[in-house]
Amino acid sequence: MGSRKRQKAKDGKGAEFKGLSTGEAVPAVVEELIGRTGFRGELTQVRVKILDGPEQGKTMRRNVKGPIKVNDLLMLRETQIEARRIRSKVMKGAFT
Repeated sequence: MGSRKRQKAKDGKGAEFKGLSTGEAVPAVVEELIGRTGFRGELTQVRVKILDGPEQGKTMRRNVKGPIKVNDLLMLRETQIEARRIRSKVMKGAFT
């Protein structure tokens, strides 16, 4: 019938991306609460500063689910992907 392509199983070799931590979490401290995002305002966009690892000192935006405040410590699984900037000025939640 139809020809389907099968995915090859990854053996772990060469599947690692440059700069990504392999199973280790990297600490980051929350510097600023930017605003609420998500379909129902369930996420908070924050600016964090990475404290350790190959990206030490880098500041980036991340989306966080749950209660969060300035100076909280986050453990990031990866440090390469940054959250998109909030475009609209209408924000939901406590930061309006």
